Amino acid sequence: MKTRGIVRKVDELGRIVIPKEIRKILGIEDSKTHLEIFTEDDTIIFQKYRVGRACSVTNKVTIQNKAYTGNVVLIPEGKKTLFHQF
Repeated sequence: MKTRGIVRKVDELGRIVIPKEIRKILGIEDSKTHLEIFTEDDTIIFQKYRVGRACSVTNKVTIQNKAYTGNVVLIPEGKKTLFHQF
């Protein structure tokens, strides 16, 4: 994970501003881009939302989801379940 040394204050409604430089680098367009929010311990992860990112077996959306050939999306748990069936 890259650090950019940018610190932002959270306002009274829980909002933060993603700096323009980062939005430009990541291709985040105002009101056109949706972000998924993941948490792990005390870490918050924002990721650009992509339709069809749910696991094909468990239907869960996590940061561990991985797309395979043929647009099959699996998480480790779903991969184990799928391979144990065959």
